[in-house]
Amino acid sequence: MMTMLEEAIIYATVMHQGKKRKLQNRAFILHPMEVAQVLSTMTDDEEVITAGILHDIVEDTDGTLAEIESRFGKRVAFLVSSESEKEYPELDPTASWKLRKEDSLAVLKNSTDIGVKMLWLADKLTNIRSLAGEYSEKGEEIWKHLHQNDPAMQCWYYRSIAEIVELSLNKTGAFKEYIKHINFIWPGTFDSEKARYRKYKEVSVDGCKIIGRGAKGEVYRYDDELIIKVYNQKNTYRDVEREIALSRKAFILGIPTAISFGIVAVGDSYGAMFELVESDTISACISRAPGQTENYAKVMADLAREIHSIEASEDDSFPEAAERIREYIRGGIAHIDEALAEKCMKLVDGLPASDNLVHGDFHTGNVLMQNGEPLLIDMDRISRGDPIIEISDLYYFYVMLGENDASVVEKFMGFPYEDAKRFFDSFLKHYLGTDDEKKLGETIKKASLICCIRMINKLHKKGCISEQERRLIDHYMHELSERLNEIDSLAL
Repeated sequence: MMTMLEEAIIYATVMHQGKKRKLQNRAFILHPMEVAQVLSTMTDDEEVITAGILHDIVEDTDGTLAEIESRFGKRVAFLVSSESEKEYPELDPTASWKLRKEDSLAVLKNSTDIGVKMLWLADKLTNIRSLAGEYSEKGEEIWKHLHQNDPAMQCWYYRSIAEIVELSLNKTGAFKEYIKHINFIWPGTFDSEKARYRKYKEVSVDGCKIIGRGAKGEVYRYDDELIIKVYNQKNTYRDVEREIALSRKAFILGIPTAISFGIVAVGDSYGAMFELVESDTISACISRAPGQTENYAKVMADLAREIHSIEASEDDSFPEAAERIREYIRGGIAHIDEALAEKCMKLVDGLPASDNLVHGDFHTGNVLMQNGEPLLIDMDRISRGDPIIEISDLYYFYVMLGENDASVVEKFMGFPYEDAKRFFDSFLKHYLGTDDEKKLGETIKKASLICCIRMINKLHKKGCISEQERRLIDHYMHELSERLNEIDSLAL
C-alpha cells in the first residue's frame, strides 16, 4: 500500500506533466520535489512534506483544494491553501502582484500551524535558490523576466517572509540558507550572523550495525524500520542535499531508489535517514549465503539493465558519465605520457552520445534488498552514458582492486575475493545474456582499459608516491598500452 507521500508524488507528477519553471525552463515537478526535500530537513511530519509536493497544484494545474482534501485530508488541503494566492482576475499579473503578496503574507503571519511557516520557507528557499543562481550569471537583467521587475519590491517580499518565520524557524538550516541568498542578491538586508548556525536533528549510531560502506560513508541499521547513511566529513550539507535531490530525480524517472526523508546530524557528520524495513545490502546477503552469489549477480544484472534502459532529457540535467573518465585521464596518465593520454581521450570521445542513465557507483554495497526487491541508496554519480562505464566500475570493484591485495575487496564488499570475482563473471554473463567467451573477453578488455585509467589516476593523485606504488603505476601503464593496441572502440 502506498504512503500518503508516495501517492502525492505520483499525483503531482501527473498534474504538472509538461509544465516548465519560469526562470530556468526546467521540468516543473522538480520544484515541488525540492520543496519536499527542504521540508524533510525541518520535520518528519508527513502531512507537511506531502503539502510541499502539492503546494502548486491549485495555482498551476486544474487540481482543486476539494480534490486534495478528498485524497490527502483536511490538514494537507489547509496547508496547500496557505500557499495559494488570492486571484484578482480583473488585473493583469503585474498590476496585482503587490496585492496578492500582501494577502498571502497576512495568511502566513496569522497562521498558528508551524507547518504553514515551514511550507512557506521551503517554497521560498527553492525559489530564491533559482533566483540567486540566475542573478549570479545575469545580474540585474533577471528582473525584466518577472511579473514584478522592481528589485526593491522583490526584496521587500522575501525579507517579509524571513521576518515572519524567523522566531519559529531561525535555527533550521533552511532559514540560514534563505538569509544567505537574500544577502547575496540584496547585500546587507540582514545581519550576517543570522546565517551562521544550522540546527539538525541529532542522532547517534553508537551500537548500530554497519550494513554497508563506500567511498562517501557508511550505512547503519538504526532500528527495525530505519537506516542511516552517515557521510564522511569531506561531504558538506550541500553534497548530501544534492544526492537526495538526484535520488528524487531518479525516482521520478523510474529507478528503484530509496528516498531519504531527512538530513540529520551524526556527531560531526551529516546523515540521511531512509525508511527501509527489514532490508539489507546485497553485500551482506552474499556474505551470509555465498552459495547464492550467482542469484544475486542476476538481480544486479537485471537492475543494471533497468537503469540503462531509462532515457533522461536535457531538463533532468544529469552529467555526462564519460567526463569522469576524462578527469581520470587528465589527473593521471596526462602527467606521465601525453601521447598515451591523447589515445585514451580519443577512445573516450569516440563513445556514442547517449541519454541513457548509468548509476556511476553500482556495487552490492549500494543496493538493498527489501521484500525481495532491490533498491539503490547512493545516487551521487548518476549520469548519462554508455553502459561500458558502469561495467568498468564493477570490474574495478570486484576484480582489479583485489589483484594486488585481496583484502581490499574483502573489506570493501564484506565477502571473499574469490566470491567477488565469481560475482562479476556471473553478473557479466547475465547482463550480456551470453556465455560466448569471445564476447565476454572483449567486454572485459574494454572494462580493464578504463580501470587502468582509473587506477593510474588514483595512485598518481596521492602526491608522495612510494616505490611500490610507482611499480604499480608502471604495471598499469603497460597494461593500458597493450589494451590500446587491441581495442578500436570502447562502446558496448
